Amino acid sequence: MEILGVKHLAIAVSDCDAALAQYQRFLGISQDVKPRDLVKGGSREAHFMFGDVQIQICQSLEENHRFAQFIHEHGEGLHHACLSVDNIEEAVAQSLSAGAILKECKSCQITGIHEHPEGWIAFLEGDSVPGMEIEFMQVYKDGEMPERFKRPRDV
Repeated sequence: MEILGVKHLAIAVSDCDAALAQYQRFLGISQDVKPRDLVKGGSREAHFMFGDVQIQICQSLEENHRFAQFIHEHGEGLHHACLSVDNIEEAVAQSLSAGAILKECKSCQITGIHEHPEGWIAFLEGDSVPGMEIEFMQVYKDGEMPERFKRPRDV
């Protein structure tokens, strides 16, 4: 398995709008960045780049949602790191053979490797590595994106 880099870091916050305002004020994040509600995912999020890494500020829309649960248990902070891999099947197999456990994707209710709008993904249980959950993503190459994820501009 080769980890190509960090695709994104998801930060669990209680108030996405207030957190984004602080990132904009203290770190110079563009005022063009706006929070949006991801209804299927159950969250309100703002996404922006720090160099080559996307930062996702994530607020739960309901109190029993995954980011709210995380904050209740750990406080606001790094929820998960999405690692870009060259071969997701190999990455998952290597992790499982070392004792990791796969976790259900809360927005899809699927455990294991599955399609996502940006690539194939899989989550490891939070205790697999200390300090954060891990999401693996094998980003689609040209022509690999399933039709159901394509928008008119992608065609």
